Amino acid sequence: MDNSTFPIILLVIFGVIPSIIWLLVFLRKDVHPESNGMIIKVFLWGALAAIPTVLIEMGAAKLLDLLSVFFLPALIDILKIFIGVALIEEFLKYLAMRGKALRDQEFDEPTDAVLYMIIVGLGFAAIENVLALLPFVNNFSGALTVNIFRFVGAIFLHALCSGTIGYFMALSFYETKKRSRLFAIGLVSATFLHGLFNFSIMNMQGIFQIGIPIIILICLGSFVFSRFRKLKKMASVCKI
Repeated sequence: MDNSTFPIILLVIFGVIPSIIWLLVFLRKDVHPESNGMIIKVFLWGALAAIPTVLIEMGAAKLLDLLSVFFLPALIDILKIFIGVALIEEFLKYLAMRGKALRDQEFDEPTDAVLYMIIVGLGFAAIENVLALLPFVNNFSGALTVNIFRFVGAIFLHALCSGTIGYFMALSFYETKKRSRLFAIGLVSATFLHGLFNFSIMNMQGIFQIGIPIIILICLGSFVFSRFRKLKKMASVCKI
């Protein structure tokens, strides 16, 4: 193996490991385990969704920059975080799950909506994490530090935001007349919390820079895990 390529390959593996760890944690919560083939497929499609997402985000950033002549720079920055990043990422993760899992025969119970959205989110986060680690290709200690913070932060956030959308999708299988409304609630909630997490880290200082993200993760984690348990107790007969 060419020594010059080894650090990059190692970094890719290193960057994917946090998503795998979280994946194993969430899979343990599933009463009726999904097939390994389905899990791998959904995870990979989540990873692939990260590629067009980057391109769309770049286009959105340029478009919003053009609007800077009409709006305050602070507002443009907020729009970039909440719309140009958070909304785009949450919606494309949903499209990946909808396109590759929702119509599959293994999608046979409401809890699958939560689980598959989480798997997609972790696949997406794996690629995002690798990209975040690339600047540290020759700096293992720096890569390790970033990886640890992203493991408990950004990667967990992706799983929880995706799981939030999945929960409201699951509810929509029971309340078909409110399907569009419930999906919108899930998408808006995930987008807002994702955006607020990023905004806090990037634009706030002191205790708010750390405190708000921690509160978001704790609240989202409690919500997703408790709602998943609730779904498991609900009747599985619904219109999927």
